[in-house]
Amino acid sequence: MYIYNDIDQRLVDDRVSLFRDQTRRFLNGSLSEDDYRPLRLQNGLYIQRQSPMLRVAIPYGTLSSQQMRALARIARTWDRGYGHFTTRCNIQFNWVRLAEVPEILAELAKVQMHAIQTSGNCIRNITTDQFAGVAADEIFDPRPYCEIVRQWSTLAPEFLFLPRKFKIAIAGGKEDRAAVRFHDIGALAKLDADGQPGFEIHVGGGLGRTPMLGQCIKPFLPRAELINYFEAILRVYNRYGRRDNKYKARIKILVKDLTPEKFSQEVEEEWAYSRNGPNTISNAGFAAMEAFFTGPNYLERIPHDPASLDALRNNRIYSRWVARNVALHRKPGYRIVTLSLKKTGIPPGDATADQMDAISVLADRFSAGEIRVTHEQNLILPHVAKNDLFELWAIASAYGLASPNIGLLTDVVCCPGGDFCSLANAKSIPVATAIQERFDKLDYLFDLGPLELNISGCVNACGHHHIGHIGILGVDKNNEEWYQITMGGREGKRANIGRVIGPSFAAADIPETINTLLETYVRLRHEGELFIDTVERVGLTPFKLAVYGGAHEANH
Repeated sequence: MYIYNDIDQRLVDDRVSLFRDQTRRFLNGSLSEDDYRPLRLQNGLYIQRQSPMLRVAIPYGTLSSQQMRALARIARTWDRGYGHFTTRCNIQFNWVRLAEVPEILAELAKVQMHAIQTSGNCIRNITTDQFAGVAADEIFDPRPYCEIVRQWSTLAPEFLFLPRKFKIAIAGGKEDRAAVRFHDIGALAKLDADGQPGFEIHVGGGLGRTPMLGQCIKPFLPRAELINYFEAILRVYNRYGRRDNKYKARIKILVKDLTPEKFSQEVEEEWAYSRNGPNTISNAGFAAMEAFFTGPNYLERIPHDPASLDALRNNRIYSRWVARNVALHRKPGYRIVTLSLKKTGIPPGDATADQMDAISVLADRFSAGEIRVTHEQNLILPHVAKNDLFELWAIASAYGLASPNIGLLTDVVCCPGGDFCSLANAKSIPVATAIQERFDKLDYLFDLGPLELNISGCVNACGHHHIGHIGILGVDKNNEEWYQITMGGREGKRANIGRVIGPSFAAADIPETINTLLETYVRLRHEGELFIDTVERVGLTPFKLAVYGGAHEANH
């Protein structure tokens, strides 16, 4: 992983010092709330329903065990003993005290972490595939490109005050595991006819109150032009993006209004000024960055272990965990392990300080000290020897990190909702808990197969409800909390936005409504057919009829 040089470290240390002074002046009354607000937001500090909330950046979702231990220490010392991993591969601390935030930032700086640009109308945390560098289907490793883009975008004066926040995702596999078409810029790894690396560029994707799929404006961009081209996109957006209406300020609205063809033409014209310019990335520059992401020294041969096979055959719980939580690795004899943060009864994405310490130990012992964060709010150990799986599973189970539900119904993706967020219209965590408790039956979950369920507490869609196979959106009706259901959303190469099935439901009715949708799927599915494929084949009508009955017929 990338290691700070002296310039990086000085920059982060200086920011801590600056914010310490700004906070001191705000607390002694010499800085007004209006003046302090943009300063705290630039350092990831929000004021939420219960308390200030600090959002910490995890660039491209990669953490060292040392950094995870620091997060545990922060959770234990300055919060209430836990942190919340978000759908944007950040971690949030929900109960910090404002006066102590500079101390937290100083603690983060010791392990090369910060909260810069986790808020505000700027380029946010760069995200990527959680299997980057180890995926069996990878075209090339996207992490060096993520780091190059991170360095270019961090505190870049020209892009610190954009019309709205701006999100970039870069994926390197044949399968899109970074949901690139739902980002302001999404880049998919590609090789040209000569085998040279580059990217397919999508622009104008996003969720929120106006969900849209990104549009391809560049089928192949040579990797050397990555920054020049991104800069051209940002300049066009900065020039034409609306600042008079924040609901119409995202780049997706601009792309739609101009049309992708016209937007692409504007970018090409802007790019002509910078193409082959000073920001062109040299092969030597790439090589220097790639050297940070070479991975551990894998063993060429891992001896056969009969005990591992016996455990797989004879321990049903373990074999189910392997089936759901373990993925193929590009190196023979190794596997990628997903630690689940979706144990029933625990808010999705939450991890206690003890769990974080345990994860750091697991990472040191089994994964070369490296951890990844997923946008589905789980954690990854990317370098696990196959023979270590059973021992790892046993330890992870003891800490509540081995629920064998990755990609299943109870692997719920969920924002903090009305329990914490001041923007939320409704609570989302209790809805997630009710669903997990209702369907906490492994035989049934395995029979249903892969099924993604996402919950958001408001139209800002931090729970990514639009891209869940089943999505749940909290809405306010006359100061009461109701929940709207969408179906048919999906990520990946066949990305799609879910559609609303009908009138919303009370919270108490959600588990039974989900059960009705599942029963309908089981009745209609072909042998081996996935939930989302059945929905796409038959459409929403059978599901609406099952849920609303005659009311649906009367309305249609």
